[in-house]
Amino acid sequence: MKMRKIKLRVNQKQLQFLSKDETSGNFQKEGMLGVGREVKSRTDLKQRFCRLRGNMLFILKEQGGKLEEVLLLERCDVMKLPGQDTQLAVTFESGDPPVFLQCSSPLECVSWLFVLKNANTDSLRRRITHLHTLIHKHSQPQHSHVTPQSLGDTGAASGAKPAAKVSPLHLTLCVCAKTARVQVQVCVIDTHTHTVRRHCCCRTEETDQGVFLTSMCFLGDYPLYHHSRIKVTVYHEEELLTHTARSFLGFTSFSIRDLLKSKEPHISLNLRTMDGVNEMGEVKVSCLQMEGENGDETPPEHKCSELCDSLHSSIHDRDNSPTMRAVLCAQVCKVYRFQTEDQRWLLVREQMSETPLSFSLPKQLLSALIQEHTCRVQEVKELGDLSPHWDGLRHDVTNHCNYLIGCYQETLTELNKLSASSCFKSSSSKSEKHLQFVPTNLHSQRMEVTGPDSTGVWYEVITVGAPADHHQSFKHGGLKKLLSKHTPRADSSVSYSEDESSRARELLAGVAQLQPLVFGLAEELLAVSLEQNAARLQEALDGLAQQTEVFVHALKDELVKSALLAIHSQCAANYNSSHVHSNGLLCDNRSDSQDGETSPRQRDVSGQDAEYDEEEWDMAWANVAKSLNCIIAMSDRLLGREDRPQDLTPSDQQEAAAGDTNSQNTGSSSLSAASSWQEQLLPLVVTLRDCVREAVCKARTAMMFVILQSAVASTVHQGPPQIVQRRHAVFSQVLSAVVCGFTLKLYGSLEDPEFLQQLLSVGVLVQFEGLLSTYGDEVGMLEDMEVGVADLSGVAFTITEAKTEHPEDLLPTLCGTWGSFVVEVPLPSETFTSLPQEAKKGRLIRVLPLLFNIGINQQQSLAERFGDSSLQERVNQQSCERLKVYCQTLRETLPHMAGIQSLPDLLSSLSRCVETRKRKNVEVLWIAATVCRQVNGVRMTSCKSAKDRTAMSVTLEQCVLLRDRHTLSQQSFSSALDCMRRDGCRMENVQKNIGSRKFAFSGVQLLTFPKLYRPPDGSFG
Repeated sequence: MKMRKIKLRVNQKQLQFLSKDETSGNFQKEGMLGVGREVKSRTDLKQRFCRLRGNMLFILKEQGGKLEEVLLLERCDVMKLPGQDTQLAVTFESGDPPVFLQCSSPLECVSWLFVLKNANTDSLRRRITHLHTLIHKHSQPQHSHVTPQSLGDTGAASGAKPAAKVSPLHLTLCVCAKTARVQVQVCVIDTHTHTVRRHCCCRTEETDQGVFLTSMCFLGDYPLYHHSRIKVTVYHEEELLTHTARSFLGFTSFSIRDLLKSKEPHISLNLRTMDGVNEMGEVKVSCLQMEGENGDETPPEHKCSELCDSLHSSIHDRDNSPTMRAVLCAQVCKVYRFQTEDQRWLLVREQMSETPLSFSLPKQLLSALIQEHTCRVQEVKELGDLSPHWDGLRHDVTNHCNYLIGCYQETLTELNKLSASSCFKSSSSKSEKHLQFVPTNLHSQRMEVTGPDSTGVWYEVITVGAPADHHQSFKHGGLKKLLSKHTPRADSSVSYSEDESSRARELLAGVAQLQPLVFGLAEELLAVSLEQNAARLQEALDGLAQQTEVFVHALKDELVKSALLAIHSQCAANYNSSHVHSNGLLCDNRSDSQDGETSPRQRDVSGQDAEYDEEEWDMAWANVAKSLNCIIAMSDRLLGREDRPQDLTPSDQQEAAAGDTNSQNTGSSSLSAASSWQEQLLPLVVTLRDCVREAVCKARTAMMFVILQSAVASTVHQGPPQIVQRRHAVFSQVLSAVVCGFTLKLYGSLEDPEFLQQLLSVGVLVQFEGLLSTYGDEVGMLEDMEVGVADLSGVAFTITEAKTEHPEDLLPTLCGTWGSFVVEVPLPSETFTSLPQEAKKGRLIRVLPLLFNIGINQQQSLAERFGDSSLQERVNQQSCERLKVYCQTLRETLPHMAGIQSLPDLLSSLSRCVETRKRKNVEVLWIAATVCRQVNGVRMTSCKSAKDRTAMSVTLEQCVLLRDRHTLSQQSFSSALDCMRRDGCRMENVQKNIGSRKFAFSGVQLLTFPKLYRPPDGSFG
């Protein structure tokens, strides 16, 4: 059905006459303005001559020229564009495109803004009302005596003291009208300043036929006074397929003073047409009152204020704290009132917020990865000359790292180009390359419940699109499948930790420093021997002995021995195999290709030795010590100390004797000759040099192997660069969501010492709830998500003291390297000082990530009937086992923790549900969420884009919490669920993502959904 267009018939000649110069005395303002429907740039606005007369703005091509357009300034809003001093926007309630006006100067812009805002009948009525008030005031007789009652009413107006605010205030509107759907707009009129503020425009929930209910909240800082008036405008709303039309139904207004003074539970107002003649319905207005309270005689207005104060004090304490303002932004709030089982009322505040962590953490991660890979390239470059095989491995590492560095620098540059206030990536942008690392549709969903027996109870869940690399798509599966296909070569069987790699670098540096020092002292010993000076010779000998002992001690490292054994084992495994490196080098280790001789170093590297003695390395550094002992023995003989050789071992004595015999055969028999001393020491010094050189060669080979193998293991053996990039991108999305959830959890539990002790002793539980199917592309998404969640095991949190309370200084920061990242969460100094001593010392808080997934859509029905759900079953089983281990550790560590006694029963139920072969067994998700909240965990909910299925899950969880923990009546459960889905924050999320207030479901699809995951009629399509 198409909408019928209605043409407005006007007298063209009369409008042309009204716009001419002959009537210029009747214009409120005229001048040149830039006019246009779009404002991409200043050039889009065409210069036109504009004249304002009454509520009509005449737009002429030029002064005295042809009339192009007339704007009727009714039911519209005029405002300045954000950040623009010379541009105005005229927006229409009818939904017509806005009109943009460009003024010549800021002063001229203010002047046009004033006259355009007052160019309507509402403004005229306000001025008439003001004149009536002035006439009435001056016509009243002046009395010298004023009663206390009148003093309270007139004090603010007379200027004796400033008017007191009545906010915070919560109002409930009940509209009775004969129509299908109703939309309500609320404005606040200040009768003293004669200004109008548009407060909100909201849809209503139909509680009965022709009866519509909605509520609104005026926060504590809202300028609402006793003399303020509330104007309620009601529109009749029709839905024709995907189009929505809105027509005026009626309006009414009331005074805040009259509302608060009323002795009735509500005030009734007639809904009238614009001319004030016809009645179109009724509006009932009431303040929130907790019915069923015990005999409190406090007047209604005071009851309402106290309740709202108690509600909003908690809001201000948390939401307006520096920490909350730093991590949350762009908040959307909805307030509901639901009835409990004992006929009392619950006030529920639903809040959805974006977070700057959506962009700040991916930027930090990209910077950390760029730095890590740059250092890796520098490390392998510093290894110097290598054999062809090892040089090929170095080339592989360098190419791998340089590819990632280039990609990450490009991505970081694109992210830095975005506005500093960017906090949101819509679902329609999930495949964009430069947003690959940014989580999709990340929001915090929070609910505050205030009831008769509880005040300010908060529940939180983080919603985020399934962490997956949509840019690389899922043609070949997700990370789990891609990583299983990648089988590292045989030389990847040995891996070394970052600590071992650091030790290897230190040992290389130490050997490089000590070898020339030992050689220099040996040369000095030979030079001194020519002087025949016993003291000088002894001094040189002591220096050589001391440095050689340091050298030998440095080589006594089991890492060298194990690395040499690993080289031999690896070469044996690679025998008769070949591999082409990224530089085009073919490393052929087959037996038929081994022709020609190779150098000793190449034999060490390439593994030509068929046999390897594990004691060979011990003999290498022991030979250095023995050579030194021989030199000491010979020096003692030369100095005439024949008694010292008895301290040597028999083998040392034999070597010393052999050296003596050789020296006697080659030199003169007289030891008193100077040349004879040097000739006696020279062969022993040469032997020492050879032993040192051999030990250094083996140690360098071993340590270069450790460094290179560590570099290869952390780069090339992680898979092709595209897979590694995909893994990093998925991890970035997961990490951003978890940091947001942990930060909010920490801020909300700082006063709970038991929770802080739990963090420090057993870590924090992070539970991801997935709603992905195991069919089609969503299988790849689930595989990506599984790996990303598992990678969180290498993340830890620590609490630090913030430098200042500036928002940038309160944002979490990331440090460390891949596999060992640490997130620092800063707290203001006042809060930090109250933490336990262990937390203030920077103790790490470990993360236990879990993933439970149950597909609920029509694709999951296909997977269960014709496909494979083994991936989902495996993921749920593994997470269930890990959850049991965590809960067992928690029970042993904190046996008296509140609520811990019910864990065994919950875990047993969870195990049974996981093992049960039941289609779309969403009970798994419900029990897992319950256990997570019981152990103070962080809750995450995801579907493909965190928009539709996530909305069903989040709203269901909120209503279940209201029912189980706050006695929401069973009769109100369904209506509360429908209300949250139709008009709650999640509908705003849909609007934000796709520009439409409809969940992306069809009626046929919903037939396959579990009943509690189906939205109300009219909210999908």
